[in-house]
Amino acid sequence: MLKKNLLLLVFAITTLVAAAQPSKEELQRQQDQLKREIAELNKTLGDIQKNKKRSLGELTAVQRKIRAREEMVNTISRDLRRLDDNIYLINLDIYRYSKELDTLKRQYAQSLVFAYKNRSNYDYLNFIFSAKSFNDAVKRIEYLKSYRKQRETQLNTIVKTQQVLEQKRSTFKASINEKSQALQEQSKTLEELANDKKEKDRVVAGLKSQEKDLGAQIKKKDKERRDLANAISAIIRREIAAENKRIEEEKKKAATTGKTTAPKTSTEPVTGVATAGKSTRKYDPLESTPEGLVRSINFENNKGKLPWPVDAGYVSGQFGRRQVEGTKLWEDNDGIRIEMPSAGASVKAVADGEVSSIFDLGGEQAVVVRHGKYFTTYSHLSSVSISKGAQVKAGTVLGKAAANDAGVGETLFMVSTASGFVNPESWLKRK
Repeated sequence: MLKKNLLLLVFAITTLVAAAQPSKEELQRQQDQLKREIAELNKTLGDIQKNKKRSLGELTAVQRKIRAREEMVNTISRDLRRLDDNIYLINLDIYRYSKELDTLKRQYAQSLVFAYKNRSNYDYLNFIFSAKSFNDAVKRIEYLKSYRKQRETQLNTIVKTQQVLEQKRSTFKASINEKSQALQEQSKTLEELANDKKEKDRVVAGLKSQEKDLGAQIKKKDKERRDLANAISAIIRREIAAENKRIEEEKKKAATTGKTTAPKTSTEPVTGVATAGKSTRKYDPLESTPEGLVRSINFENNKGKLPWPVDAGYVSGQFGRRQVEGTKLWEDNDGIRIEMPSAGASVKAVADGEVSSIFDLGGEQAVVVRHGKYFTTYSHLSSVSISKGAQVKAGTVLGKAAANDAGVGETLFMVSTASGFVNPESWLKRK
């Protein structure tokens, strides 16, 4: 009894652990997504490497490929743990059904022996006619019928149990084969990961040999970054000033006409409260209109789900301050640099909004789109296909990506508010 209870306890615990593991479908989806990302990075790296000059984009691509490959290894490891759990549970089932089948066969054999020993019709008739009353005889007849039915049920149960047992053994064999394939895939991925790390070492060595030229490139980009940041800050200040002016004019008009429908606000950049649905939020003058408030809320609600501004590409320059591996150089980004296989690729708006500004920066163009109190900027464009004041939807083409020093397409994507810049990657959905 103790052994049986212990077996049931182990079975229950293992079932709970298996239930907590990601499903086969979810793990497969993650692996497919990582394979697509790695394939895209390999294609982009091939385009970059046609230009013999090493670039930061090449290093970033290799680093991202290594991270994707490491994540692939982890995903395969989780899949192997899932398979091990399944194999263990199937083994328990096989053991349980085997024991159950043995018991059923033994019980059925006993019933057959009993039936054999009492096979004479005389014995059956004697059993019935020895009844003390008519009702007792009926009961004995029903008993004999139920006994025969029980034997039929026993036989059917044995057949069904044998079928289940064979299914379990077949599933066990399939799981073993699946585990073997997963181990082969893991071994292959680890080998590819080792090759990626060697490739990164070669890229780092190349960058180190070109550190002087690379430093000049970073210095140039840093100046462009500061100029762009100043331009965006000026645009946001202008938008806030315009909204505050409109609000003041509405308040004066309301005071003159005696109406009290002027918006609840102040001339401060951020004051008061505005209510949207059941939530209460700090009031911002850029949300003083219903349209502005709705766009802000929609932008916020889609954090982590916004579409990418390009159809194909990868982040070659991440948000914030980072040291270039293998060198003493540092790179700053107020947004993310996205490299594409070629120049001329379409750059699209990530959310509904209004084109706030279009301006030239060092021979390239930039588009700023306002989404309530949020602003998205798309710079490093060779051409623009939209005009200032235009209403855009998510997916509207704003312009074409220009080529970078490595000869591939590149755009700089930024997200900002009056408070400053935020990491755009946290707003975009995972590709």
